[in-house]
Amino acid sequence: MSRQKYSSIITVLAVSICVLYLSLGFKNSENNRPLKDDDSKACIDCHSKEGMGVSIVQMWRESKHSKNDIGCFDCHEAEQSDADGFDHYGKRIATIVSPRDCGKCHEQEVTEFDGSHHAKAAQFIGSLDNILGEIVEGAAAANSGCRQCHGSIVQVKNGKLDATTWPNTGIGRVNPDGSKGSCTACHSRHSFSVAQARQPEACGKCHMGPDHPQMEIYTESKHGIKFQAVRSTGLMNLDKEEWVVGKDYTSAPTCVTCHMSATPSQKVSHDIGRRISWTLRPPVSIKLENDIEKRSRMKDVCMQCHAKEHTENFFTQYDEAVELYNEKFGKPAKGIMDKFYADKKLTKTPFDEEIEWIYYELWHHEGRRARMGASMMGPDYTQWHGFYEVAKHFYNKFIPDAEKIQKGSTKQVMDSKFHEWKKGLTEEQKKEILDFYKKRYGE
Repeated sequence: MSRQKYSSIITVLAVSICVLYLSLGFKNSENNRPLKDDDSKACIDCHSKEGMGVSIVQMWRESKHSKNDIGCFDCHEAEQSDADGFDHYGKRIATIVSPRDCGKCHEQEVTEFDGSHHAKAAQFIGSLDNILGEIVEGAAAANSGCRQCHGSIVQVKNGKLDATTWPNTGIGRVNPDGSKGSCTACHSRHSFSVAQARQPEACGKCHMGPDHPQMEIYTESKHGIKFQAVRSTGLMNLDKEEWVVGKDYTSAPTCVTCHMSATPSQKVSHDIGRRISWTLRPPVSIKLENDIEKRSRMKDVCMQCHAKEHTENFFTQYDEAVELYNEKFGKPAKGIMDKFYADKKLTKTPFDEEIEWIYYELWHHEGRRARMGASMMGPDYTQWHGFYEVAKHFYNKFIPDAEKIQKGSTKQVMDSKFHEWKKGLTEEQKKEILDFYKKRYGE
């Protein structure tokens, strides 16, 4: 037999053995190496048994924690005073691994997160949203809905986690140890993959739907379209230790590219609001504190891919869209509602009168969509899901309903230049429209 043929047979046999080895479920030595920590080794030995968390163990084996000898007990060890701690085979452990626990190794990330708006997400409990969810709809709806994104206040009863407050990975969860947040909201346990956290779907669990459709807006934007085109090519380098836009990847941005991740001149930050200059959440948008500095940080991200003129002109368009919403719809509608409450034309009970539902959707759903669409280059959400819906319901529902409550209450609003068109188009405007259609579609 020739040496070349012999070599080919050996190669085929070697490949076959490797395939068989993997198909039988064997793992490489790096993922199976022994832990230095005997306490965590005991956890792995037990939970590797069928039905005892095999998938959890495997996710951990593939994680950076495993590769750095960070085991179960390093994260789940509980102090005697921990409310959610319990005795488990001679050890004191806690089910919930809180940001305080993560902060033993990830101090900077936890400190940044503590200063972010995410950490305050559970404060919605005193808002109209929570009244709608917990009282108007019902507590079970809020537990399985609102609080799964905003976070619950986790309660411990008789040594057990209260089922009405946990399981919960809401971003602003208030933990039994007093810390706020849930790192696993973005870094799913037990792999804690940065690659997974960098993808838009990680944010899309919460940032979607009729009142804050950032995921849908991103998907329709050129940014989202480009990411979908390249996500399977490896060009995004999502699992790199450093992930600097313009250096480690150039093909497309994800949510965290713009809001968190590093640029050549900025470090990664877990304070999600460091680059946001407007607040698009309330009935009327306002510029945030240090808005110029925040805007400058965001522009720095944009200019890793876009020229200065493109970036500056985009922000001009965005600002004008927000200001249009504020001045034409947001402030006038809020002014009418505020006066109704002051004059006791409406009761103090939220959502017991039709106009309160109309107004709530006007700013909370439609108005947000218009503003958020403009902020993230989503034209359909800016227009048809946004300003169109705002205008339709402002003119055909809100204003007529306000007039029913108090005749003449909307006159000052409707007399403004923004609403002059309601009095009829001028002859010049009519001719301009007619000429346009003639030119485009012929006689």
